[in-house]
Amino acid sequence: MNKKMWAIGFQEHLPIDDKNSLFKFEMDMPVPEKHDLLIKVEAVSVNPVDIAVRKGTEKLTEPKVIGWDAVGTIIEKGRDVTLFNVGDRVFYAGSFKRPGSNSEYQLVDERIVGHAPQKLSDAEAAAMPLTSLTAWEALFEQLGIDPRNQRENSQKTILIINGAGGVGSIATQLAHWAGLNVIASASRPETIQWCLNHGADQTVNHRKNLVDEVRKLDHQNVDYILELNNVDAHWDEMVELIKPSGHICSITQNHQPVDLKAIKQKRATFAWEWMYTKSFYETPDMESQHEILEEIAQMLDNGELVSTLTRQFSPINVENLKKAHELVESGHMIGKVVITQNSSEGN
Repeated sequence: MNKKMWAIGFQEHLPIDDKNSLFKFEMDMPVPEKHDLLIKVEAVSVNPVDIAVRKGTEKLTEPKVIGWDAVGTIIEKGRDVTLFNVGDRVFYAGSFKRPGSNSEYQLVDERIVGHAPQKLSDAEAAAMPLTSLTAWEALFEQLGIDPRNQRENSQKTILIINGAGGVGSIATQLAHWAGLNVIASASRPETIQWCLNHGADQTVNHRKNLVDEVRKLDHQNVDYILELNNVDAHWDEMVELIKPSGHICSITQNHQPVDLKAIKQKRATFAWEWMYTKSFYETPDMESQHEILEEIAQMLDNGELVSTLTRQFSPINVENLKKAHELVESGHMIGKVVITQNSSEGN
């Protein structure tokens, strides 16, 4: 007889205040194969992707478990695992095509998992994987910035649109660490201060015309743009602001065609970043996410990066997950919200 575990999921796309929007149920405990790690989940975070999937249109015949940030302990591993041992404390963002972290146990491929930072609590660590992977890949893979060439980077400027969001809070830190001049956009006094505290050199208001805002800072153009807010709303501004041969990257969903012809004359590059691509297609460089998380953990332990945890609930249950969804859905969340299984982690 298969062992059972609890999980929290949904089967209908309902408003978060509906009693059936998220619910607890029982399912078979998964069995690790090949590169799989079976992890006992200790803390999870909620991201905008959780909201988008919960509100989506996919027809479901059984409950769907979401959650793409977690910290936990390995209790069993598949036959091909070489990077970890049973008992290791790990953190990860998981795969888009497998059940998520809002459950008692979870299967995750070792190639997208890192050893959790030793000096951080479960809550502080659980806030970091998805946003760190997204920011790292966007900056150093899709925008082509060399993080080790601080001398050259000191001559370059990046505009990060929505610097106080989950990804922006890491991107400002990483861009600053790489030596870039960082302009981050924010629209409220508290988000402006948050950006300045997390590596931004200057700020602009994305509720105003970004071209005017950037040029008030004596920057005619910028070398790089990382768009984390609304690609449709900011496209024309980005076309105007990007330098010839500059690079633009976005993580947000477009709802109208992106006019790539507009950047042809500047010979600018546009790229999408989707953190799940490597695990979704099991690309040859999939293990790079393990390597990135290992480096992120080291930077967190060294104090070169700080956790962006700002809100915390305990334990992992339907009520607390709903509270976290409501916070993220509000659009006013600064940093990250985490739910821990152990109440001693705080509340």
